[in-house]
Amino acid sequence: MKVLISNDDGIFSPGIQVLARALSEVAEVLIVAPDVEQSGVGHSITIRRPLRYRRTKLRGLEDIEAYRVDGTPADCVVLGVHNSGQPDVVVSGINIGSNLGYDVTHSGTVAAAIEGTTLGIPSLAFSLRTGEAELDFSHAAEYAKALIPQVAKNGLPDRTLLNVNFPVGKPRGVRLARQSTHSYEDSILMREDPDGVPYYWVAGTPTAEREPDTDYTTVVDGYAAITPLYLDFTHSRYFADLAEFVPGLEPA
Repeated sequence: MKVLISNDDGIFSPGIQVLARALSEVAEVLIVAPDVEQSGVGHSITIRRPLRYRRTKLRGLEDIEAYRVDGTPADCVVLGVHNSGQPDVVVSGINIGSNLGYDVTHSGTVAAAIEGTTLGIPSLAFSLRTGEAELDFSHAAEYAKALIPQVAKNGLPDRTLLNVNFPVGKPRGVRLARQSTHSYEDSILMREDPDGVPYYWVAGTPTAEREPDTDYTTVVDGYAAITPLYLDFTHSRYFADLAEFVPGLEPA
């Protein structure tokens, strides 16, 4: 089994290194990750400049082939597949911070798994909720070591990826969960530079309702949440309503 690992926290993040070490016990591992943090870049790709793909030695992981890319997580997956052949599974993470609800729309961690999915490769994203406790990636990494061989064996449906979020500390168990409405209430902070020219910080406060069986509620309650995400965004059930008022609509 060959596994391509990427992330959005960068190649030197402890999360990707713990994950790679665990998966190297059950798979041939290739790391291709951004050279610097790329959190929040979503599914962007680099098309206006060339990319650098550099072999990198990671302390404690000298036996694992690793490359850093001066681009986005999606870039990393594309280059990893192009340069080293199609893996059996693409895994992104382990991210520092959860990716719940609407987070998946801007998460670079999830985007790497989306890119793998669009390339026809079973793909997963792993994230760890942060809190006051010291970061402990071991539970997520050990579970990845058990789950990923099963994904490689059984595959995933077309256009489907698994978004896996772990709580702070040892999880009480693992549950399937639907996507929540977890998001951030935006706030804009304006400042002025020394020349009096304004600049802005985009900030936000997390908001979510504790809906039953959602990824947010599951993780807050101390469980690991697995959410299958589907890349067909078509709202097919709305077709009939649209047909009632869209001008010039032709019958299918």
